[in-house]
Amino acid sequence: MMKREGGRGTREAGKPLRENRFSISGPLVVAAAIAASIGASMGALSCTDIPSSPDAVLSIQFDTLAAPAVVVGDTLRDTLGVVVLPVVHAFNYQGDEIPSPTVFFVSPDSGVSVDSASGTVVGDSLRSTPARIVATVGTLQAIQKVSVTLRPDFIVAENGLDTLEYSILDETKDRSKALTVSLHHGVPGADSVVPSWIVSFAIVSQHKAGLVDLVDDAGKPSMVDTTDATGIAGRVIQLHPLNLDSATQVDSVIVNATAKYRGVPVSGSPVRLVLVFKPGS
Repeated sequence: MMKREGGRGTREAGKPLRENRFSISGPLVVAAAIAASIGASMGALSCTDIPSSPDAVLSIQFDTLAAPAVVVGDTLRDTLGVVVLPVVHAFNYQGDEIPSPTVFFVSPDSGVSVDSASGTVVGDSLRSTPARIVATVGTLQAIQKVSVTLRPDFIVAENGLDTLEYSILDETKDRSKALTVSLHHGVPGADSVVPSWIVSFAIVSQHKAGLVDLVDDAGKPSMVDTTDATGIAGRVIQLHPLNLDSATQVDSVIVNATAKYRGVPVSGSPVRLVLVFKPGS
């Protein structure tokens, strides 16, 4: 259920864009093969058509979009609610960034409309898979993807109260189940879930600093999650027993979960989540 943070997309000059052949989850470096041939021998340079002008674009990088989803009927916005544009960087053969490259934007998919010059992304209809945003600089292309979702209207607890039976000796028992919330569009009783939306989590009460951390499923520190296909997001509590006052301490930690739309917390935010911890039997 827990997710991930993205990367940059790139595409090599002269190679056509192929649909549905890969997923953009990290950087694809267009200059890698060229760098390898340069390092192999100077003789190879005489046979390689490498642009030598400082203004000639050799590679591009498409920054991860500012949000994983755009709302139907709205423009892509960052977590503060500010309208944001896609960002593309162009580099010459020396690896220097070329200022203000001419970028052409388009999406081959339904669900979004994209301004060809600015890259402004607007959601116009729901779709089951993320829509591709294609950036073109000269003969180079790069892709990032964006989901289209419903407007988030309210948030409620799913697993809002849980218990952790910890162990002083076995650290595998010191990580809780995820404390979770669900995000919805509409009104209670006549609502739909909202996938692909960022929810932030914060520890607001613990016995002492450093007693617990918020982590993802892999145990890495993380204070944000993105709602899954069922509209659920959550974080796990990692307890550090060495910071307990005693090996028999019973206590609790309180976490707040918040979702925002256009920079304003949605109804129900923050959701109060509680984990009680006690020594295992």
